[in-house]
Amino acid sequence: MSGQNPVFIPGPTNIPDRLRNAMSIQTVDHRSSEFAGLFLPVLEDMKKVFKTAEGQVLAYPSSGTGGWEAAISNTLSPGDKVLAARHGMFSHRWIDLCQRHGLEVEVIECEWGTGAPADLFEEHLSKDAEHQIKAVLVTHNETATGVKSDVEAVRDAMNASSHPALLFVDCVSSLASMDFRMDEWGVDIAVTGSQKGLMLATGIALLGVSPKALQASESATCPRTFFDFKDMLGANSSGGYPYTPPLQLLYGLRESLDMLFDEGMENVFRRHRRIAAGVREAINAWGLELCAKSPELYSDTVSAIWVPEGFDSNALTDRLLGTYAVSFGIGLGPLHGKVFRIGHLGAMTDMVMLSGIAVTEMAMADLGYPIELGSGTRAAQEYYRRTTSHSG
Repeated sequence: MSGQNPVFIPGPTNIPDRLRNAMSIQTVDHRSSEFAGLFLPVLEDMKKVFKTAEGQVLAYPSSGTGGWEAAISNTLSPGDKVLAARHGMFSHRWIDLCQRHGLEVEVIECEWGTGAPADLFEEHLSKDAEHQIKAVLVTHNETATGVKSDVEAVRDAMNASSHPALLFVDCVSSLASMDFRMDEWGVDIAVTGSQKGLMLATGIALLGVSPKALQASESATCPRTFFDFKDMLGANSSGGYPYTPPLQLLYGLRESLDMLFDEGMENVFRRHRRIAAGVREAINAWGLELCAKSPELYSDTVSAIWVPEGFDSNALTDRLLGTYAVSFGIGLGPLHGKVFRIGHLGAMTDMVMLSGIAVTEMAMADLGYPIELGSGTRAAQEYYRRTTSHSG
């Protein structure tokens, strides 16, 4: 029965039965009108989630990493310069991907636990008088550290420096859980995946692509085949796909969008903010600290928590899995063994979150952590009681 326990990793997230049922379908002909009738409305409705009226949505059979590759290979050429800050594992991996594609990456090294430094972006862009920097990369929600960056501030910095670079944003662990405004923030390519806020299995990389990015793709010379924008857009125009689509996942995505719209996107954001705040109440009650350096950086989808000096966070996550059959996120990169992560996104409620907080306390007590058993659960309970909408 242990397989019935929810996961508290920051993705892939728990899949609601409604979505599992929607994906349990027989194969249909992906070159038929039936497929077009499913696929075209899904692309249009994803624009509402990205909050773009101007952009196009592309859906590739891939994880978010494939979405990164699609973004840079379609819009840039070998030797082009891009600007990025390294402040966590996923910003680091995007930098690494660019370097492997022959791009020159101007890296701003930042302390892990901080966000994308809009002021330093402006400083670097202002010095680039010849506009050699072709793209700025931002990780909206750094999953390794539980840090949310201010994308709008980065766009303001780009505007203040009058720089024409493209703005690419990784919103893999934020979209459909935290507010994202592609058009308003001037994002040229936004990259997400099916396995986090959209509550599905891994397998679809979704990109919101601006007209400016599509124009850049006309002259870019990085090689691409599977991820070619032109091939995908050409096939999509009539409701088709340039190769075999992830059919069952697309049926699941249709149902996921219906679930999000039934709840209302603003209500989805409020739910995530509230659940995350309850988790932070528990962390405070334990006497522990977040990796995120200040409140404006706190993520609403994942909390990365320092363990006390002398403790190994891997022993904690091993205890949770081995003894209580529930998974939490490990520390990544230089945070390995130093932090554990609680994912609180997607199909998450305060009642489910309370079970995750309670079992974390059990494992910490087993390992001799200096906490009072029940303290975090009680703190979260009090917060959720104060903030819930009581009826009757």
